[in-house]
Amino acid sequence: MKKTPLVLLLISCMMFAPTITAQTSDKDLKKEIKQKAVREARKEAKKMKKDGWYVPPGSLPLEKILENAWMKQYAEDENGNPQYITADGNAVAESKTAGEMQSIEMGKLQLAGLIETNVSSLVSGNIGNAQLSTEDAASVTEIVQSSKNIIATQLGYVNPFFKIYKNIGKDKIEISVRLFYDVKQSLEIAKKVVRTELKEKLKMNEKNLEKLMGM
Repeated sequence: MKKTPLVLLLISCMMFAPTITAQTSDKDLKKEIKQKAVREARKEAKKMKKDGWYVPPGSLPLEKILENAWMKQYAEDENGNPQYITADGNAVAESKTAGEMQSIEMGKLQLAGLIETNVSSLVSGNIGNAQLSTEDAASVTEIVQSSKNIIATQLGYVNPFFKIYKNIGKDKIEISVRLFYDVKQSLEIAKKVVRTELKEKLKMNEKNLEKLMGM
Protein backbone atom coordinates (compact mmCIF):
# COMPACT_ATOMS: atom_id res chain seq x y z
CA MET A 1 0.00 0.00 0.00
CA LYS A 2 1.31 3.45 -0.91
CA LYS A 3 2.18 5.67 2.06
CA THR A 4 0.66 9.13 2.06
CA PRO A 5 2.77 12.24 2.80
CA LEU A 6 0.95 12.59 6.15
CA VAL A 7 1.95 9.07 7.25
CA LEU A 8 5.57 9.71 6.21
CA LEU A 9 5.56 12.95 8.17
CA LEU A 10 4.27 11.22 11.29
CA ILE A 11 6.91 8.49 11.01
CA SER A 12 9.62 11.13 10.59
CA CYS A 13 8.43 13.01 13.67
CA MET A 14 8.41 9.80 15.74
CA MET A 15 11.98 8.99 14.64
CA PHE A 16 13.42 12.38 15.56
CA ALA A 17 11.32 13.10 18.65
CA PRO A 18 13.78 11.54 21.18
CA THR A 19 16.67 13.56 19.73
CA ILE A 20 14.69 16.78 19.82
CA THR A 21 13.57 16.06 23.40
CA ALA A 22 17.16 15.33 24.51
CA GLN A 23 18.43 18.52 22.89
CA THR A 24 15.66 20.53 24.53
CA SER A 25 16.41 18.94 27.91
CA ASP A 26 20.14 19.73 27.61
CA LYS A 27 19.36 23.29 26.60
CA ASP A 28 16.94 23.72 29.52
CA LEU A 29 19.49 22.22 31.93
CA LYS A 30 22.24 24.58 30.77
CA LYS A 31 19.86 27.51 31.09
CA GLU A 32 18.91 26.44 34.62
CA ILE A 33 22.57 26.03 35.63
CA LYS A 34 23.38 29.45 34.14
CA GLN A 35 20.56 31.08 36.11
CA LYS A 36 21.64 29.38 39.32
CA ALA A 37 25.28 30.39 38.76
CA VAL A 38 24.25 34.01 38.21
CA ARG A 39 22.20 34.03 41.43
CA GLU A 40 25.00 32.48 43.50
CA ALA A 41 27.61 34.80 41.97
CA ARG A 42 25.62 37.95 42.67
CA LYS A 43 25.00 36.89 46.25
CA GLU A 44 28.66 35.97 46.82
CA ALA A 45 29.98 39.10 45.07
CA LYS A 46 27.76 41.37 47.15
CA LYS A 47 29.10 39.90 50.39
CA MET A 48 32.72 39.96 49.18
CA LYS A 49 32.55 43.59 48.10
CA LYS A 50 31.06 44.52 51.44
CA ASP A 51 34.02 42.77 53.10
CA GLY A 52 36.49 44.78 51.01
CA TRP A 53 37.48 42.27 48.31
CA TYR A 54 38.42 43.56 44.85
CA VAL A 55 39.79 42.29 41.52
CA PRO A 56 42.98 43.55 39.84
CA PRO A 57 42.76 46.27 37.14
CA GLY A 58 41.90 44.90 33.71
CA SER A 59 40.20 41.83 35.15
CA LEU A 60 36.60 40.80 34.60
CA PRO A 61 34.11 42.21 37.12
CA LEU A 62 33.89 40.21 40.35
CA GLU A 63 30.32 39.11 39.56
CA LYS A 64 31.37 37.65 36.19
CA ILE A 65 34.43 35.92 37.66
CA LEU A 66 32.30 34.28 40.32
CA GLU A 67 29.61 33.37 37.78
CA ASN A 68 32.20 31.55 35.65
CA ALA A 69 33.50 29.80 38.76
CA TRP A 70 30.03 28.62 39.74
CA MET A 71 29.43 27.33 36.21
CA LYS A 72 32.63 25.29 36.52
CA GLN A 73 31.55 23.98 39.92
CA TYR A 74 28.25 22.79 38.44
CA ALA A 75 30.00 21.05 35.50
CA GLU A 76 29.34 17.30 35.30
CA ASP A 77 30.97 14.41 33.46
CA GLU A 78 29.19 11.99 31.14
CA ASN A 79 27.89 10.03 34.18
CA GLY A 80 26.38 13.06 35.88
CA ASN A 81 29.13 13.29 38.52
CA PRO A 82 31.03 16.50 39.36
CA GLN A 83 33.78 17.05 36.80
CA TYR A 84 36.02 19.12 39.05
CA ILE A 85 37.21 19.19 42.64
CA THR A 86 37.10 22.73 44.01
CA ALA A 87 39.24 24.31 46.73
CA ASP A 88 39.91 27.79 48.06
CA GLY A 89 43.22 29.11 49.39
CA ASN A 90 43.80 32.21 51.50
CA ALA A 91 46.94 33.96 52.72
CA VAL A 92 47.99 37.29 54.22
CA ALA A 93 51.37 38.73 53.19
CA GLU A 94 53.24 41.97 52.67
CA SER A 95 53.24 41.59 48.88
CA LYS A 96 50.87 40.22 46.25
CA THR A 97 53.49 37.82 44.91
CA ALA A 98 54.17 36.21 48.29
CA GLY A 99 50.49 36.10 49.16
CA GLU A 100 49.55 34.50 45.85
CA MET A 101 52.15 31.75 46.26
CA GLN A 102 51.04 31.03 49.83
CA SER A 103 47.33 31.03 48.95
CA ILE A 104 47.90 28.64 46.03
CA GLU A 105 49.81 26.25 48.30
CA MET A 106 46.99 26.40 50.86
CA GLY A 107 44.48 25.68 48.11
CA LYS A 108 46.57 22.76 46.87
CA LEU A 109 46.63 21.24 50.36
CA GLN A 110 42.86 21.54 50.52
CA LEU A 111 42.60 19.92 47.08
CA ALA A 112 44.93 17.12 48.16
CA GLY A 113 42.84 16.54 51.28
CA LEU A 114 39.67 16.18 49.20
CA ILE A 115 41.45 13.86 46.75
CA GLU A 116 42.84 11.78 49.63
CA THR A 117 39.30 11.45 51.00
CA ASN A 118 38.08 10.14 47.63
CA VAL A 119 40.89 7.59 47.43
CA SER A 120 40.37 6.60 51.04
CA SER A 121 36.71 5.82 50.28
CA LEU A 122 37.76 3.80 47.24
CA VAL A 123 40.40 1.80 49.12
CA SER A 124 38.17 1.24 52.16
CA GLY A 125 35.51 -0.26 49.92
CA ASN A 126 38.06 -2.62 48.36
CA ILE A 127 39.89 -3.78 51.51
CA GLY A 128 37.54 -6.77 51.81
CA ASN A 129 38.27 -7.82 48.22
CA ALA A 130 42.00 -7.84 48.90
CA GLN A 131 41.47 -10.23 51.86
CA LEU A 132 43.94 -8.40 54.11
CA SER A 133 44.57 -9.19 57.74
CA THR A 134 43.22 -6.75 60.33
CA GLU A 135 46.73 -5.44 60.95
CA ASP A 136 47.46 -4.89 57.24
CA ALA A 137 44.06 -3.26 56.71
CA ALA A 138 44.82 -0.79 59.52
CA SER A 139 48.23 -0.05 57.99
CA VAL A 140 46.68 0.54 54.57
CA THR A 141 44.19 3.02 56.05
CA GLU A 142 46.96 4.85 57.90
CA ILE A 143 49.15 5.11 54.78
CA VAL A 144 46.29 6.41 52.66
CA GLN A 145 45.35 9.04 55.25
CA SER A 146 48.96 10.25 55.47
CA SER A 147 49.33 10.64 51.71
CA LYS A 148 47.88 14.17 51.46
CA ASN A 149 51.22 16.03 51.36
CA ILE A 150 52.66 13.68 48.72
CA ILE A 151 49.52 14.07 46.60
CA ALA A 152 49.82 17.87 46.90
CA THR A 153 53.40 17.67 45.63
CA GLN A 154 52.41 15.45 42.70
CA LEU A 155 49.69 17.89 41.64
CA GLY A 156 52.41 20.34 40.64
CA TYR A 157 51.51 23.96 39.99
CA VAL A 158 47.75 24.52 39.87
CA ASN A 159 46.76 27.66 38.00
CA PRO A 160 44.11 29.54 40.02
CA PHE A 161 40.77 30.03 38.29
CA PHE A 162 40.70 33.46 39.92
CA LYS A 163 42.57 35.64 42.42
CA ILE A 164 40.99 38.38 44.50
CA TYR A 165 42.51 40.80 46.98
CA LYS A 166 41.75 42.70 50.18
CA ASN A 167 43.91 45.31 51.89
CA ILE A 168 44.72 44.55 55.53
CA GLY A 169 45.91 47.63 57.38
CA LYS A 170 48.60 49.76 55.74
CA ASP A 171 51.18 47.23 54.65
CA LYS A 172 49.51 43.84 54.26
CA ILE A 173 47.25 42.27 51.71
CA GLU A 174 45.03 39.20 51.81
CA ILE A 175 44.76 37.04 48.71
CA SER A 176 42.08 34.46 48.02
CA VAL A 177 42.26 31.99 45.13
CA ARG A 178 39.92 29.32 43.83
CA LEU A 179 41.36 26.16 42.33
CA PHE A 180 39.78 23.49 40.16
CA TYR A 181 41.17 20.06 39.33
CA ASP A 182 39.69 17.39 37.09
CA VAL A 183 38.28 14.58 39.24
CA LYS A 184 39.45 11.72 37.00
CA GLN A 185 42.95 13.13 36.62
CA SER A 186 43.28 13.77 40.35
CA LEU A 187 42.16 10.23 41.16
CA GLU A 188 44.78 8.77 38.83
CA ILE A 189 47.52 10.83 40.47
CA ALA A 190 46.37 9.80 43.94
CA LYS A 191 46.17 6.13 42.97
CA LYS A 192 49.78 6.20 41.79
CA VAL A 193 50.92 7.88 45.01
CA VAL A 194 49.06 5.45 47.28
CA ARG A 195 50.08 2.46 45.19
CA THR A 196 53.77 3.41 45.47
CA GLU A 197 53.47 4.01 49.22
CA LEU A 198 51.75 0.68 49.84
CA LYS A 199 54.24 -1.20 47.71
CA GLU A 200 57.25 0.34 49.46
CA LYS A 201 56.00 0.32 53.05
CA LEU A 202 53.94 -2.88 53.14
CA LYS A 203 55.69 -4.81 50.35
CA MET A 204 52.23 -5.51 48.97
CA ASN A 205 51.98 -7.75 45.91
CA GLU A 206 50.56 -6.56 42.60
CA LYS A 207 47.41 -8.63 42.87
CA ASN A 208 46.33 -7.04 46.16
CA LEU A 209 47.37 -3.60 44.96
CA GLU A 210 45.13 -3.93 41.93
CA LYS A 211 42.20 -5.04 44.11
CA LEU A 212 42.69 -2.10 46.48
CA MET A 213 42.93 0.41 43.63
CA GLY A 214 39.78 -0.97 42.00
CA MET A 215 41.56 -2.20 38.88
